[in-house]
Amino acid sequence: MPYTNRLVLLLFIILFSQLSIAQNKFTVNGTVTDSGTGETLIGASVKLTGKTSGGAVTNSYGFYSVSIPEGNYEASISFIGYKTIKQSITVSKDIRLNLALVEDNQLTEVVISATKRDENVSSPQMGLQKINVREINNVPVLLGERDVLKTLQLLPGIKSAGEGNSGFYVRGGSTDQNLILLDEAPVYNASHLLGFFSTFNSDAIKDVSVYKGGMPAQYGGRLASVLDIKMNDGNRKTYTAEGGLGLISSRVKVEGPIVKDKGSFMISGRRTYLDAFLALSPDSSINGNTLFFYDLNAKANYQLDEKNTLFLSGYFGRDKLGISETFGFNWGNSTVTLRWNHLYSNRLFSNTSLIYSNYNYVIQNFMEENNFEVNSSIKDFNLKQDFEYSLNSKHSIKFGVNAIHHTIAPGKLTASEASSVNETTYENRKGLEAAAYISDEWSVNDNLNLVYGLRLSSFSLLGPGNFKTYDADGNTSSVTAYKSGEFVKNYINLEPRFSASYKINGSSSFKGAYTRNIQNVHLMSNSTSTSPTDLYIMNSNNVKPEIADQVATGYFKNFNDDKYEFSAEVYYKWMQNQIEYRSGTDLRGNGNVEADLLYGDGRAYGIELFLKKRFGKFNGWIGYTWSRTERQFDAINEGKWFYAKQDRTHDLSLVGIYKASTRWTFSSVFVYNTGNAVTYPSGKYQINDRTVFYYTEKNGYRTPSYHRLDVSATLEGKPGKRLQSSWSFGIYNLYNRKNAFSIDFEDNPDNPSQTQVVRTTLFGIIPSVTWNFKF
Repeated sequence: MPYTNRLVLLLFIILFSQLSIAQNKFTVNGTVTDSGTGETLIGASVKLTGKTSGGAVTNSYGFYSVSIPEGNYEASISFIGYKTIKQSITVSKDIRLNLALVEDNQLTEVVISATKRDENVSSPQMGLQKINVREINNVPVLLGERDVLKTLQLLPGIKSAGEGNSGFYVRGGSTDQNLILLDEAPVYNASHLLGFFSTFNSDAIKDVSVYKGGMPAQYGGRLASVLDIKMNDGNRKTYTAEGGLGLISSRVKVEGPIVKDKGSFMISGRRTYLDAFLALSPDSSINGNTLFFYDLNAKANYQLDEKNTLFLSGYFGRDKLGISETFGFNWGNSTVTLRWNHLYSNRLFSNTSLIYSNYNYVIQNFMEENNFEVNSSIKDFNLKQDFEYSLNSKHSIKFGVNAIHHTIAPGKLTASEASSVNETTYENRKGLEAAAYISDEWSVNDNLNLVYGLRLSSFSLLGPGNFKTYDADGNTSSVTAYKSGEFVKNYINLEPRFSASYKINGSSSFKGAYTRNIQNVHLMSNSTSTSPTDLYIMNSNNVKPEIADQVATGYFKNFNDDKYEFSAEVYYKWMQNQIEYRSGTDLRGNGNVEADLLYGDGRAYGIELFLKKRFGKFNGWIGYTWSRTERQFDAINEGKWFYAKQDRTHDLSLVGIYKASTRWTFSSVFVYNTGNAVTYPSGKYQINDRTVFYYTEKNGYRTPSYHRLDVSATLEGKPGKRLQSSWSFGIYNLYNRKNAFSIDFEDNPDNPSQTQVVRTTLFGIIPSVTWNFKF
C-alpha cells in the first residue's frame, strides 16, 4: 500500500474509532458575547468542573460545545479584558447556555493574545499569534494611522517587506506566499498608497489571527502563513458612532441593531485628503494631480432563530493616482461574503459561505497621440462548507470542503482611433481550486494535546485558450487549443498537518509541528517591493504547484501568575518548485511570461524568541529572530545556493507601553534589522559611450541595516461624558534615521571613470496628531 494511502487510512481510523467508545453524555453549548454590544467573542474559554472536567474555546462565531456526563458542575467563562463569570449548573440533559461577559475597565493592559491567559502554554497549536485590535491603539505608527499589518511585523518570525511597503515575509516566504483573508474572502493586494498603509481599517476589525507554522487543515493555498481577519458584527444593543480626524485622513464608523438582540449592522469608511492639499497649491503642475485612497467596510447579521444566523459583509477600497491631464492609475479590492451559520445538533455546528473577491487595476495615458488604457484583474468565486463536531470532552473534529473558481485577466490594452498605440488583449486564464479536509483536536490527557489532520487539494487549469509548453531554454515546444470548460492540466496533492504540546508543569510546555502546504496561484514581480501592477499566474503545463514542508519545535513558559510570557521556537522549511525569472525579463505586457521563468528549490531556518509582559502599568514585548532564507536554481548563480531577497539575519523589535494615569498613556517602538540581500554591480564597461554594469554573485551584498525609533502619547478625554474623545500624538523616526529605500549606481558626472552610489530614502522624522471620538 502506498505511503499516502496508509497515511489517509491511519488518520480516519484514529478519528472515527472514537465514535464507538463515546459515553452517554450530555452537551452544554451556546455563544459568548460582549454584554454591552452583543458582539460575539472569539477565543473565549469555557470550563466545566465537577465529577469530571471539560472545556472548549469559542470558535470564529462565538459558539462553543462541551460534552460531559450527568452531574453538578461549576462553569467558568473567561476572556482577557473581561470579568470572569462563574456559576453552578446541573447537567441532566442537553443545555443551551448563552453567556454575556462584562468588560473589565479596571484592567490596565495591552494584550497581543486575545485568548485565555495560559493558552500559549496549553494549546497544541504552534506558530499562532492573535491580536486584540482594541488593545493595540497605543502602538506608534506612521502618521497616526493605526495599522494591523504594521503591528504584526513587530512579532518574531514576521518581517516587514520594507519601508513604504505593507507586505510582509513569514519564515522565509515571499509576500505572495501569505494568504490574507477578510471575513474569509482573499485579499490579493493589502496596501494603500503604494504600500505606505494597509487596506485594513482597524475600526472595522474584531479579531486578527496569523498562523506562521502548524497551519490548521482548514486553511490552504499558500506556503508561508495565513492572516485571518474578522470584521466587527455590529452593536446589537444600541446605536453608536466613532471615528477620528488625522493629518492626512479621516475615518468614521456607525453601528447599531437591526432588531435589538437579534441582528445588527456596521459601516465603516476612511478617506485620505492629500488631493485637497494638492488643490491648494498655486503651482498648476501640482494642483491638477490626484493622490488619495478610500475604503468602506460593511457588515450585517440577523439571527433567524437559535439555530440559524445569516451574515453579509463586504469590503470596497480604491487608490487613485494621477498626474494632471497626462496619466492616471487606480487599483483596488472588492470582496463580498454571504454566510449561514446553522446548528444541526447540540454537537454539530455548520458554516456555509459564498465568497466573491476581485482585485483589479487600470492604467490610463491621456496624451492624445499615445492615448491608451490598460486593464488587469484577478477574480474569484468561492463556495465553502465547514463543520465542527464536538465528539466528547477530549475530541473536537473539523471537516469540510471548498471550491474556488479563478479568472485572471493578465491585461487588455485599448486605445482611441487617434492613438498610435496598437490595441492588445492577452488571453484570460481560468482555474478551479478544490479541497477537502478533516482534523481533530485531541486532549489525550492533562499534559498531552494534539491537533492532526489531512487536507486533499487539487487544481485544474481550464479552457478556453491556446496553451503553450516550453522547453528548458524557453522555446515553444507545443501549442494546444482548448474549448471553454475543458481541462488543460490537473494537479492533486495531499497536505498532512500535525501539531502537539506536552505540558511539563502548569506553566510550561514543549511543542512540535509538521506542516505541508501547496500553492497554486503565484505572484510574479521583479521589483524589491510589492507593486499594484505585479502579475499573477496559475499552475499550467509549465508552472507546477509550489510545495513547502515545515518542521518546528518550541518551548513555552509563563511565570509570575501569567504576567510574563516567554517562547523560543526553532523551524526548518524546505521548498520545491520555487519561481524566478531569467535575467532581463520584462513582466509587463509579456504574453509569454512563462517562457522566461525558472524553477528551483528553497530552504529557510531560524530561531524566534519572544518575551512579553502582559499586565500592569508598564508592559510590552521583545521579539527577536535569527534566520536564513536561501534559493537554488540551476540557471542562476552557477547553480549555487544564494540568499533570497527576503533574507535578513537579525530582526529585533522592542515595544513599551506605560499607562501613567487614567488619562495619559505613553508608548515607543524600536526596530532593527539586517539589510536586504541585493545584487550590486561588480564592474562596468562602455558600449557606444554608454555605461553598462555587469553583475556576478546573485544577492551577494547587503543594503545598510535598518533601524528606527517611534514614540507616541495618548490623552483620554474626561470620563463620564456622552462624547468620549482622545488625542493621539506621535513622532515617527524620532532620531531622523535616513534608512535606504533603494540604492542605485551611476557614473560620477565629474569623473565618469568613477561610480557613485545614489541612496534614496522615504521618511525622515514625521510628527502626527489624531483626534478620536466615540458617542
